[in-house]
Amino acid sequence: LWTPSERPGEMAEAHQTRVQKVVEEMVQSLERDNIRNMQGRMFKCSADCCGRPSDSMNQVHQCIERCHTPLAQAQGLVTSELEKFQDRLTRCTMHCNDKAKDLFDSGSKEPAVRSLMDRCVGSCVDDHINLVPSMTRRLKESLDSIPQ
Repeated sequence: LWTPSERPGEMAEAHQTRVQKVVEEMVQSLERDNIRNMQGRMFKCSADCCGRPSDSMNQVHQCIERCHTPLAQAQGLVTSELEKFQDRLTRCTMHCNDKAKDLFDSGSKEPAVRSLMDRCVGSCVDDHINLVPSMTRRLKESLDSIPQ
């Protein structure tokens, strides 16, 4: 017999695809509007470091490291925010899993349990998709405030 904890992934696949699409669009807009310019500045800055014949190898290396710092900070910010978002979504879907298991354990049949799980996960995804615009705004503000 199927238990809710065994196959939550298959049921949630369509919901997962929806949230992934929205998050990918956000990441692409951040890359296009913020990260790409930072990468350009990093490469120009690094090239300038290499064009200093009087600097030692160590000085050039330190110069290049300084050029990379803003981009590394930006990537860390985006990664951290995406991890927090994923953790929240996972907690929400685990709560759905618990509710479905409780319903199953109370004697409900598989179709009712599947229906509950699908509605619950769908609600989690909707709630989290609604968080993406404010997360995007927050990330853009943070990225814009990184000293170049």
